[in-house]
Amino acid sequence: MNKYVILTDSSSDLSASLMQELGVEAISLEVNMDGEEPKYNHEVVPSEFYAKLRTKVGAKTSAASMDAFTNFFEKHLKEGKDVIYLGFSSGLSVTYTNGKNAAEDLMEQYPDRKIVAIDTLCASLGQGLLVALAARKKAEGASFEEVVDFVESNKLHLCHWFTVDDLFFLKRGGRVSAATAVVGTMLAIKPVMHVDNDGHLINVSKARGRKAAINALADKLSETGIEPDGQLIYICHGDCLEDAQYLADTVKAKYPNCEIMIDYTGPVIGAHSGPGTLALFYLGTER
Repeated sequence: MNKYVILTDSSSDLSASLMQELGVEAISLEVNMDGEEPKYNHEVVPSEFYAKLRTKVGAKTSAASMDAFTNFFEKHLKEGKDVIYLGFSSGLSVTYTNGKNAAEDLMEQYPDRKIVAIDTLCASLGQGLLVALAARKKAEGASFEEVVDFVESNKLHLCHWFTVDDLFFLKRGGRVSAATAVVGTMLAIKPVMHVDNDGHLINVSKARGRKAAINALADKLSETGIEPDGQLIYICHGDCLEDAQYLADTVKAKYPNCEIMIDYTGPVIGAHSGPGTLALFYLGTER
């Protein structure tokens, strides 16, 4: 059986230490904040990033290029390893497309190697959770094909539920209208959103107040989670650790045997959702 590697990109929001533990690598997207030189995603300090966003400084992100992907993949191909790339949702970025095109070009140069690029239709730690589950399968001895089949079979069961604290950032990105942002702010209305089967961010419902919105995320796990008490569950936050811990405690109180990991929402999503973003990721019956 040929050796293979699982690769992803930095929009998966997996920390360097967790990627090392899982045995995966990520190609980095770029982040450009107003008046600053662009930085690779992994060079950005999350707390500093969100502190700047709170002053309404603008932030833009750039996809990894085809050339960057070619170098990223080829390093492993030259070592005689096959490649599985789990990419950021094509509904949110051209990153996956660039990776897929690079993979197709390399297949002609390395006909004896296998290279599969998968559009996860996931984002942030939803993508990260799918990568982690795939890495666990690999560690258990699953073959290249078995991991590919697992990812394809489960990616539309990877549920993404999140809320934001400040509608300004969704307004700036065109996700809500200016009128909705003004009225929502005045009435303390918080959106409850998810990533749909096409990999797009969709506004599903509204909650009156922050705590109600956070509880709505936990309710979604109860409604659609597949045996939540035995699951690996990820929570990410836009510099609001106390809220993330409240959500984790709420979930743990109902499902004490689940495994929960908390980390930051990275700049790729955070630039558009803003400080106070809070998200819950798990496997469910449907997105």
